[in-house]
Amino acid sequence: MGNSSVTKGNDDVSSMPSKSRTVWEMCCVLLLSYGLSAAYSLVKIIDRLSQPTPLNQQTATINQPLAHREIFDLLYQLLGVVSGLAPVLLVLFVLWRDRAPHLASLGLTAPRGWRSIGRDSLLGLGLAAAIGIPGIGVYLAGRALNLGATVVPTALDTYWWTVPVLILWAIRAGLGEEIIVVGYLFHRLGQLGWKPWVIVVSAAVLRGTYHLYQGPGAFVGNLAMGLIFGYIYLRTQRIAPLIAAHVIIDTAAFVGYPYAAMAWPGVFGS
Repeated sequence: MGNSSVTKGNDDVSSMPSKSRTVWEMCCVLLLSYGLSAAYSLVKIIDRLSQPTPLNQQTATINQPLAHREIFDLLYQLLGVVSGLAPVLLVLFVLWRDRAPHLASLGLTAPRGWRSIGRDSLLGLGLAAAIGIPGIGVYLAGRALNLGATVVPTALDTYWWTVPVLILWAIRAGLGEEIIVVGYLFHRLGQLGWKPWVIVVSAAVLRGTYHLYQGPGAFVGNLAMGLIFGYIYLRTQRIAPLIAAHVIIDTAAFVGYPYAAMAWPGVFGS
């Protein structure tokens, strides 16, 4: 895997920030996003493992009600989606270039015709299937081995807006994780001179760590996802298929969970 496309992207050397400024910028971005999530996740797994209740008998709920009254629950949910996208907007602003393609350093470029859109869509669907289906097996194995909590993707009450809001949460996760943990970190770490394979592994470890609150099994599963996504990004330099795959996986989990729990309560029930 070559590193020229990772290290410089479309930036002129004269426009590249200093290494110290790059490091501080990365610290700020991560403290506002998945670096802080990773710290919370580490504390949470220590808390879980130190409890007398076995890990596989504990529950980790991803989307839950934020208020008892419907209208306020909806407003809080929407504010949560927006707040999660704020670091994404920061990254887009920081890496925006005056000349087109404006966000090429993030792997965000306009598709070249319908063929390009179709290729990205097919790759996204293929990735979703290749990662999502085995991911169910990893989750079940983790629970059986007491390496994971019972994950409840959603505990939201059923309203007219429940499914649209769950899809928005999936879009937030797909945009946030792939643009920041892949596009942004790969670009900035490349500018710092990190080797491509080190960047791939480091980003994958970060991805696994901020999912660690669900248990070691979730860490392993998301680590594998990060390695696959990172390798594909290095090969394609396009972030759209990764975002699409992530949104599909999370949408299927969030929206499909109540039906799966009813159909197989002993497997997916809390």
